[in-house]
Amino acid sequence: MFSDLAFKIFEESIQKYHIKDTVDQPFVNPYAKDDIARLLYRKNWIDTVQWHYEDLIRDPEINPKEALVLKRKIDASNQDRTDLVEYIDSYFLEKYKSVEADDDATINTESPAWAVDRLSILALKIYHMQEEVSRIDASPEHIQKCTQKLSVLLEQRKDLSTAIDQLIADIESGKKYMKVYRQMKMYNDDELNPVLRAQK
Repeated sequence: MFSDLAFKIFEESIQKYHIKDTVDQPFVNPYAKDDIARLLYRKNWIDTVQWHYEDLIRDPEINPKEALVLKRKIDASNQDRTDLVEYIDSYFLEKYKSVEADDDATINTESPAWAVDRLSILALKIYHMQEEVSRIDASPEHIQKCTQKLSVLLEQRKDLSTAIDQLIADIESGKKYMKVYRQMKMYNDDELNPVLRAQK
């Protein structure tokens, strides 16, 4: 199943990141150029680094200048994340381009790649909630609450994985069809963002 493949790669990326556990470490993709695993690994790495950017920027003692630099990095990361989602959807569009949709085929509320995006974030939530459950310096109450939350996250993983695989199967069989609306982020575009346009 595609969801199993994706989650395995997400776990691999998260584990690799946490060996050094620093946002400034170099990125190395272990997968071949034409392998969908390469896109999935890159996608999760972006999410993992951004997860830790978000932790850093919430430091109440952060220097304002450092916070601004970090905010710019988060903006750039969001753009990279969106681009990767579109690349993954392009993979699905290419893979199923010859499938003829049924006359009564329907469109899904989100594309396969945006659902995979949610799975990538969920993998991060599970990893970090498991860390909380395993803490030896936390109170029993904290561990109990986090154990309950982890249980919910694992149920979410099961449900989301099932939904992703069902969506892909429906596209493959013609029951559903894909349409990708390229993200039109305006705040990064110096023609569409009035603040940036005024500085030209």
